[in-house]
Amino acid sequence: MSVDIDTVKRVARLARIKVGDADAERMTGELNAILGFVEQLDEVNIDGVEPLTSVVEQTMKKRTDGVTDGGYAADITRNAPVSEDNFFMVPKVVE
Repeated sequence: MSVDIDTVKRVARLARIKVGDADAERMTGELNAILGFVEQLDEVNIDGVEPLTSVVEQTMKKRTDGVTDGGYAADITRNAPVSEDNFFMVPKVVE
């Protein structure tokens, strides 16, 4: 894939970046070099290679899944105007 000056100017307009003719000429060469490198990466054989989240083997730090607070539902709903089975009761607002 090759990028020409018109493509550079169109992308710059879409990105709302002001690019002059001299800058567009320079950017054309730079973008073509980048796209050439990406094409080289497409040629690499990656069959059997698993994706990595890190280059260093590590395990996730996990905390124990335990209740650290709770058992206060009756205390919380005590001041509610209307409650039932430790749930707040509210008037129906949608018919």
